[in-house]
Amino acid sequence: MATTHCTIKVCGLRDWFADWYDTPILSTVNRKINSLGFDRSPADTRVVVAMSGGVDSSVTAALLHEQGFDVVGVTLQLYDHGAATGRAKACCAGQDIYDAHRVADMMGFPHYVLDYESRFREDVIEDFAAAYVRGETPIPCVTCNQTVKFRDLMETARDLGADALATGHYIRRETGPFGAELHRAVDTSRDQSYFLFATTREQLDYLRFPLGAIPKDQVREHARRLGLSIAEKPDSQDICFVPDGKYSQIVEKLRPGAAEPGDIIHLNGTVLGRHHGILNFTVGQRRGLGVGGRKEAEDDVLYVVRLDPDARQVIVGPRAALATSRIQLNAVNWLGDGGGLPLEGMAMSVKVRSAMDPVLGRIAVGRDGAAVVELEMPEFGVSPGQAAVFYDGDRVLGGGWIRRSD
Repeated sequence: MATTHCTIKVCGLRDWFADWYDTPILSTVNRKINSLGFDRSPADTRVVVAMSGGVDSSVTAALLHEQGFDVVGVTLQLYDHGAATGRAKACCAGQDIYDAHRVADMMGFPHYVLDYESRFREDVIEDFAAAYVRGETPIPCVTCNQTVKFRDLMETARDLGADALATGHYIRRETGPFGAELHRAVDTSRDQSYFLFATTREQLDYLRFPLGAIPKDQVREHARRLGLSIAEKPDSQDICFVPDGKYSQIVEKLRPGAAEPGDIIHLNGTVLGRHHGILNFTVGQRRGLGVGGRKEAEDDVLYVVRLDPDARQVIVGPRAALATSRIQLNAVNWLGDGGGLPLEGMAMSVKVRSAMDPVLGRIAVGRDGAAVVELEMPEFGVSPGQAAVFYDGDRVLGGGWIRRSD
């Protein structure tokens, strides 16, 4: 079948793919478990691949097609193409959509672009701005996975008759005694488990992550071997909808009140200066505080300790004031065994930032029923709006959103 490329609305997808529903199923004599875990031949297994236009998702789609799977590539239009053009380091921009189509065209599988712009703005961008107004430091990639990618795109994939939705994330999905489990990627330098902690059990049953067991350098080798035009394309670095990393411009445009000035106050109550909006600060920040001219010893260096959005105050203090060993969470997603968090508590490892190594701690249920993480050693700069992700060795036990630290 000829490769197809078009931009369509989500409604009416079944009509657009009617020819795929009518394709005869190839019979097979020797049935066996294929690489995606289905008891049928790859040709009898349809998989939708989320293609951002980058190396990882392109190789995912190309490898599955090479194995004989019935691949349908889907790219999401998440914001206006005109505004996106020229953002070399942003995902899902106009150039990236074109790159995804070129891979599909060369390999010979269909590729479609779905208009998810309105739902991305509502679920991800608006939430991003609101979090900064609340004095939090959001993780929009987690929110995007929770909503647009795994909730909405998964529904679309089912509408297309797909057996699974595959992505280019670096994380492993393994089958355990109680069903599908999430595990850290073999290439720990690329592991994305922190950003996928909110994946539900139902979603995990449907998702596949073919790159979880492959090092990044081998992924690029596959791209070169297959002759993909994106083989040397650099990885995206910025949040896709934030040009040049200037997130404050996005927040100020959507929430003008976040840019209102206020005081910078030391923990001892001394007013040290003024700021131009709490959206310009994050907990743990040291540079650019706007209180220059102070002669300070090394143990008197100031950090942002807390943000008070109601009073429009930035509270600063010494590094010791950032130490946190007890973290309260909300909206916990539990992927461990059993029906939920063990009431008696459980020892585990935890990450409170994406770039850190897991540290020893314990998850427990507080008196109010909310989850509490207790760390063996204090961490510095734990920020509301970030996530605490739980591990048992390489297995991801789930995680929750950081609400408040004591």
